[in-house]
Amino acid sequence: MDWNFILFSVIKIVCVIFLAVLPMVAYSVLAERRISAWIQDRVGPNRVGPFGLAQPVSDILKLFIKEDFTPATVRKAYFWLAPAVTLIPAFLTVAVIPFGSNLGHQKMVIADLNVGILYTFGIVSLGVYGIVLAGYAANSKYPFLGGIRSSAQMISYEIAMGMSVIPAFMLVGDLNLSRVIQYQAAHGWLVFSAPVSFFIFLIAAFAETNRLPFDLPESEQELVGGYHTEYSSMKFALFFLSEYANMIASSAMMVTLFFGGWTLPGLREPAGSLPAGLLHIGIFLGKLLFFMVVFIWVRWMLPRFRYDQLMDLGWRRFIPLALANILVTALWLWMKS
Repeated sequence: MDWNFILFSVIKIVCVIFLAVLPMVAYSVLAERRISAWIQDRVGPNRVGPFGLAQPVSDILKLFIKEDFTPATVRKAYFWLAPAVTLIPAFLTVAVIPFGSNLGHQKMVIADLNVGILYTFGIVSLGVYGIVLAGYAANSKYPFLGGIRSSAQMISYEIAMGMSVIPAFMLVGDLNLSRVIQYQAAHGWLVFSAPVSFFIFLIAAFAETNRLPFDLPESEQELVGGYHTEYSSMKFALFFLSEYANMIASSAMMVTLFFGGWTLPGLREPAGSLPAGLLHIGIFLGKLLFFMVVFIWVRWMLPRFRYDQLMDLGWRRFIPLALANILVTALWLWMKS
């Protein structure tokens, strides 16, 4: 047994999940509240701590001390299981995303799989089970409708999202995400080589994370709160956290697949040294935070789609476009060879 490998894997898991992803989730909520306040010309949270930076701590404490109420009519086992099933896939997705080059002899990725993208889509598809369980277990009409909406929406856009990345991997010739970044370092970012793929992936990411303009599963004006209507305290918080964790995972995937990961054009820092390794991690995080701001900005600038428009866009627009994109890429590679 390779104890050295196990030790460093545990260290990377702790650093990525507990020192990076969870704080980013907490402060993404604060960033959303501050950015929405700026867009709407009002004052956001600014009282708890300097510049309101301790607001996430206050929110967490509030959720902890709230009463954890379970309605008598719910299916209790599924009701308790659903929040965890929703949150865990977002953390598992992060495991295969390279967030830097090397620090010494250690790759800055938890699991460098040769089929990283297949693992990612397999894990992402599990997230819908938590939402469907929540809608079913609540034994209430609004959560049930929200769960049905979410399952149809996520399945529809998973197809378009999965097909959108095929041209990128046809260009790279490998499913390993680290090699995708290496290809972009040598040949340029794939957002320029496969712009249609990036466009479809970006829009599908909004639908997969249930964010405006595609937040039909939890639209307050129609379904009260959708699949998490009956939840309170930390169970509700887990759904809230899963939304932002999924945003982080989707942003990290876009950075990795289309924006060169931890690389920058013209930057040829030798990988392996401590300064270069930290610089690469900083570059990756900077790109990721840019996409998080895009997610937040779109929520407060665009209106919600109708449900028929949402499904029409997924099935009648994006899937044919993704198929055409695969065909055009295949023809171009054939002519090039």
